[in-house]
Amino acid sequence: MQPLPFSIMTKPIGPRCNIDCTYCYYLEKEKLYPDEKKFRMSEAVLERYISQTIAAALESGMGEVHFAWQGGEPTMLGVAYFRKIVALQKKHLPAGLALVNALQTNGILLDDAWGGFLAENGFLVGLSLDGPKAVHDRYRVDRAGRPTFDAVMRGLEVLQRFDVAHNALTTVHRANGGKGREIYRFLKACGFDHIQFIPIVERSTGAGLAGAPQQGTPPDTRVTEWSVAARAYGKFLCDVFDLWVKADVGRVSVQFFDVQLGLWMGRPSGLCVFAKTCGKSLALEHDGSLYACDHYVYPDYRLGALDETPLREMLWSERQVAFGQDKEASLTAQCRACAFRFACNGGCPKHRFARSKTGEAGHNYFCESYTAFFKHAGPRLEKLAWQLANGIPAPGGKA
Repeated sequence: MQPLPFSIMTKPIGPRCNIDCTYCYYLEKEKLYPDEKKFRMSEAVLERYISQTIAAALESGMGEVHFAWQGGEPTMLGVAYFRKIVALQKKHLPAGLALVNALQTNGILLDDAWGGFLAENGFLVGLSLDGPKAVHDRYRVDRAGRPTFDAVMRGLEVLQRFDVAHNALTTVHRANGGKGREIYRFLKACGFDHIQFIPIVERSTGAGLAGAPQQGTPPDTRVTEWSVAARAYGKFLCDVFDLWVKADVGRVSVQFFDVQLGLWMGRPSGLCVFAKTCGKSLALEHDGSLYACDHYVYPDYRLGALDETPLREMLWSERQVAFGQDKEASLTAQCRACAFRFACNGGCPKHRFARSKTGEAGHNYFCESYTAFFKHAGPRLEKLAWQLANGIPAPGGKA
């Protein structure tokens, strides 16, 4: 297999977190390590991962190497741990290859020491914030059930005071799915000019969250009470789009709209969710185990571990290529015939547990959401695409 660009979501502290979000799908990954007492990537695994990632980036022709540090909550490891990460990166990084570090955090532990470190080393920080206090605190609580909004806002103040590049990671769920305009205006008022909206839907069985759709669905599986309804998510996207397109094109980056605009211009998707195939965005657990995707951290999708197999062999293995190509191969007939297939490509396989209009299994739960958005925003996306292609500025205004 020819080496191709890739990205890896790295979990140096595994699923360990200092809060207990109701909707979190990753905390339960502790069950994969029943004997684990200390979720912490060892220095040996860390150096093996960093050196092999840099080598793979060079081999694939990538002009820069990306490291995305997630969890769980990675800041629980402390600033000293991340200073070690930076030192190892400098040790193995050859001249001429750019380095990008991204950190996803709930923001609660951010202080001046973190602010100084992140600014000094050029980290991009994704801050989890679901909206105003009442909305955010509905599901994002600590392990004692206490609200976290005020602590997150203190973390945001640190990032802004130290001028750390940051964006908002906002999940869309049952509590904020009908509040698109309110959420967008709030995030803008907070100073965010880069926003990612992440829809939440999980299935539950009597034994906990259901696994990946391809693993089979127990008969008692149902959507959790915190999951956003497909119709509500579609309306959320439409409501936010109406504000964004009126005033914020080129000013505020909303990942969903930016990706869609690229697709309507005939470009490849910049996000795996809407790409024809997937398999280029993997997940690395704290013990060095590599999984096919962050949403597929299940035993059946473990590709191996760094102490068993070189990273490059797992990244571009036939098994991983097949996993990625299955996204297109498993489209339902409804998807294949859809006029908006170019903009959706069936969405994320993790969400393909619904049935199509003809009853075919394996259809995306968010099909109704995306279809509603494309019908609502399509003509304006098409116009924007034409304007950009012809060098015409987008209209401005106040949202």
